[in-house]
Amino acid sequence: MRLEEIKQLYPDEWVLIEFVELDEELKVVEGAVIVHSRNKQEIYKKLLELENEKIAIEFTGDMPEEPAYLL
Repeated sequence: MRLEEIKQLYPDEWVLIEFVELDEELKVVEGAVIVHSRNKQEIYKKLLELENEKIAIEFTGDMPEEPAYLL
């Protein structure tokens, strides 16, 4: 699935993607969504379970501001 499609299906969510294509700037062009959530911690929890090296994390909306305690 192309990144544009992923953004449409999962607006304003974090997505963990097994990518199959990157562009010259190493940005995801196409891949398969493994998990999606509005909670970034759920994405990182799932990431710890995976051993695949072709993984990317994307946010499909405007980047939310991090609370001060996470900076």
